Amino acid sequence: MFSTIIGDWVTTISLIFGGCCSNAITLEQLTTQYPLSGSLITAFQFLIISLHGIPTHIKWTTYGPRFREHRIPLTPYLVQVALFYLISLLNNAAFSYRISMSVHIIFRSGGLVISMVLGWLISGKRYTFAQVASVLAVTLGVLLTTMSSSGVNSASPDTNADSSTYLQGIAILTLALLLSGFLGLVQDYTYSRYGRPTPGAPKTIGTPTWQESMFFLHFLALPMFFFVHKDITTQLTSINAGPRASFPIPLPDSVISALTIPPPFALPFSSVLSSSRPGFQKASHPISLQRTSVGLALAVPRAYLPLLLNTLTQLVCVAGVHRLTTRVSALTVTLVLVVRKAASLVISVWMGRGRGGSAVDLKLMWTGAALVLAGTVGYSAATGRAREAKEKKE
Repeated sequence: MFSTIIGDWVTTISLIFGGCCSNAITLEQLTTQYPLSGSLITAFQFLIISLHGIPTHIKWTTYGPRFREHRIPLTPYLVQVALFYLISLLNNAAFSYRISMSVHIIFRSGGLVISMVLGWLISGKRYTFAQVASVLAVTLGVLLTTMSSSGVNSASPDTNADSSTYLQGIAILTLALLLSGFLGLVQDYTYSRYGRPTPGAPKTIGTPTWQESMFFLHFLALPMFFFVHKDITTQLTSINAGPRASFPIPLPDSVISALTIPPPFALPFSSVLSSSRPGFQKASHPISLQRTSVGLALAVPRAYLPLLLNTLTQLVCVAGVHRLTTRVSALTVTLVLVVRKAASLVISVWMGRGRGGSAVDLKLMWTGAALVLAGTVGYSAATGRAREAKEKKE
């Protein structure tokens, strides 16, 4: 039983740190080149995760497709779906408002503050002095990190315009952070009511709760992307018109010679290959084939590779987060994710400096990051002591 619990936690933590950190890297690559691609990235993530879960959660009957039996009714998912959809869109859209990945990571780490305030207002929870002090440290850390790349010290007209754009991005992240706090409470209530899996307990028939939750939160949200379909089309066209990467495809001599045979006996794309017009690769045909001396060269927009990797790593990341969410409280989830974001921050700053990223006050940013991490650890320790004291009284 002990080995099962350890193995389960190792798997969950590996999915979170491996998948989410890799996802942050590919997300930064995409948003640096295409800062307006937030809706497209979100749509691709939701689509791939939904397709991954369809074989497990949908069955075909004589009357058409039907959902398989699920542990949690669909009604509790509806509020979660709406919140999760808005949070995902807002977080990815913030990059188009001059929000760097470093600021994005640290600002989202302020979820502990939101969780505490909502717990006090809605659930009537009471907190110790150490808990309040820790949350204040997190708040100060988020503010310092936000100021580290705000550019408010310059008075030029362009900088003033940039500062206004930056503040709009901060407002978007603030709204997303607030919605994330509500989502945590809703998920905590849902899993508490319908039961969390007991570590080491024998597996029951059907898919685990975390897989079910991951599927429905993404699948039920797909129709909502109709409201941003114009943005998605525009962003996809922009990526298709960008720089391309060419991948050689070696072919046998017999196939190469067939490319020179006139239609209708030639390969269907031979007329395209022989085209010499400079503009024959249009945005409506993002993937093209070019004839070379040794075979074919597959030309695709360069942004497709990080977009694909971002989508796949998002699948791994979300799987880890949902496994964790169904096992522990919203507070513990927040603590684990803050540590993960600290790791992503180190990677982001290191990579940004290596490729000459945007100017950031590193001292201010690292001071803010340290306060966020210290406040999070302090809050965790204070909460543990408060729980032990309560158990002794009882």
